[in-house]
Amino acid sequence: MTVSASTPRRLRHLITLENLGADMITRLLDRAEALRAEWFSQRRKLDLLHGRTVVNLFFENSTRTRTSFDLAAKRLGADVINFDIASSSTSKGESLVDTLHTLEAMHCDAFVVRHKENGTAEFLARHVRGSACVINAGDGNNAHPTQGLLDAFTIRRHRPDFSALRVLICGDILHSRVARSDIHALRALGVGALRICAPANLLPAQEELPGVEIVEDFDQALAGVDVVIMLRLQKERMQQAQVPSEQAYYARYGLDARRLRLARPDCLVLHPGPINREVEIASAVADGAQSCILEQVGNGVFVRMAVLAELFDT
Repeated sequence: MTVSASTPRRLRHLITLENLGADMITRLLDRAEALRAEWFSQRRKLDLLHGRTVVNLFFENSTRTRTSFDLAAKRLGADVINFDIASSSTSKGESLVDTLHTLEAMHCDAFVVRHKENGTAEFLARHVRGSACVINAGDGNNAHPTQGLLDAFTIRRHRPDFSALRVLICGDILHSRVARSDIHALRALGVGALRICAPANLLPAQEELPGVEIVEDFDQALAGVDVVIMLRLQKERMQQAQVPSEQAYYARYGLDARRLRLARPDCLVLHPGPINREVEIASAVADGAQSCILEQVGNGVFVRMAVLAELFDT
């Protein structure tokens, strides 16, 4: 984050969307739109980051986020290092800060960080010695700011008036960094109504969700919504089984064709991936005409291009 809501001049790092402000979020979305148009008109590297080096520091597995950051940096003309954690000196006990300073000494300019522990990206941003910037690519269940931006970007391309929208986020809210960043982005952009739906034991404390309506019954939550964002069960973050079974969960909280008809006829369906088919979403819905899931994936590249360009102030 590192800029106030009232001062959308320049980002130093991107750690969270909380308190980032509508002006900066809109600026990033506008920039992503412009870069998207430029890329499709030219289909060549834009060279805005020529001579820069971006390091992907992923301490958790990733397909969409890591690949799209890789593509985003390369399409802007940067060199990219996909840091191999398993074969690095971190496996020998080197600290994160020492790893950061080692890579800084090699004149790396940006660090894209994913880690299972909350606050890791912010911690590294505080320990940067030079001008390098840090981007949070997901920390624990805390934040995933570029996912929040690309979800807002995807929605805006179909429904530009956020104030007229009713949006529902359903699934494992408790363990979801995506949910938190989506909430921050949508509230900043003035969404008309924002609902959350999950089993009670997969909801965080209500004070963590200001300005959000909590509806435990999925059918009721879907009534009349314009956008539904589905989330997967994050079993890797659960210390014990928090749902009786996947089948029981799907029966109550799975988005199938019948349930989708409870929403508005043109309701958009989003999902950050990876998808657990027939657990939180039916294949017929995930692959259906109202699904924006693959569009989200494609939009992620342009949003991450916009973030990188903004951080380097190009």
